[in-house]
Amino acid sequence: MRILCTNDDGIYAPGLKTLEAIARNLSDDVWVVAPETDQSGVAHSLSLNDPLRLREISNRHFAVKGTPTDCVIMGVRHLMRDARPDLVLSGVNRGQNVAEDVTYSGTVAGAIEGTILGIPSIALSQAYGPGTRNAPRWQCAEHHGPKVVRKILEAGVDKGILVNVNFPDCEPEDVEGTALVNQGQRTQELLRLDERQDGRGNPYFWIAFERRPFTPGNGTDLWAIANRRIAVTPLRIDMTDEPTLTRYAQAFGG
Repeated sequence: MRILCTNDDGIYAPGLKTLEAIARNLSDDVWVVAPETDQSGVAHSLSLNDPLRLREISNRHFAVKGTPTDCVIMGVRHLMRDARPDLVLSGVNRGQNVAEDVTYSGTVAGAIEGTILGIPSIALSQAYGPGTRNAPRWQCAEHHGPKVVRKILEAGVDKGILVNVNFPDCEPEDVEGTALVNQGQRTQELLRLDERQDGRGNPYFWIAFERRPFTPGNGTDLWAIANRRIAVTPLRIDMTDEPTLTRYAQAFGG
């Protein structure tokens, strides 16, 4: 099995080393193509107004001055064009990618692009908490990752589907199992703008999130992570909402 690994935290991120360890547990044919710098939060963006610069780090390890989407395209269409990958793994992200994170995440976007290109693709993220922010428990993802990926591949990944996997913030032996869950939803009241002033008195802003008690919905990725479960969520590329489409067809007389 030929595996393409990417991420959004950058070519030197510790989570990428964790991802490569997971991949090498599955195959010895592993390629790494990752952004030159941190691309967190770029979602499924393409570099259309800037050239892509490709740099070889070592054998089968490449950095791209671009987004995770650019990296997957570079890997599949250029570096591996003579023998396409059988699997795209994206991550392991520093921090969970659940609920609305999915729409912003460059890690998830790497898996989206792999899926669009017709390759089974899985995004993997490691949650952290206030006490582990600077030292996420990568060992949790590295220990459980190979088994989770194998089970997903054995079950099959249908065309147009990617799989989002999140590991809880705990030691490997403290994981309470794997949960097949829906994408959750947070309250957007947690989102705020932190207004500041620069040295000349001009205002600038940081997007920030308040920390306050929040009860995640049962059966969601938020619930799974909070309860020390590995969250596995299949996501669709086709975002069409069929019930609304039917209702609008009636409204428009179609």
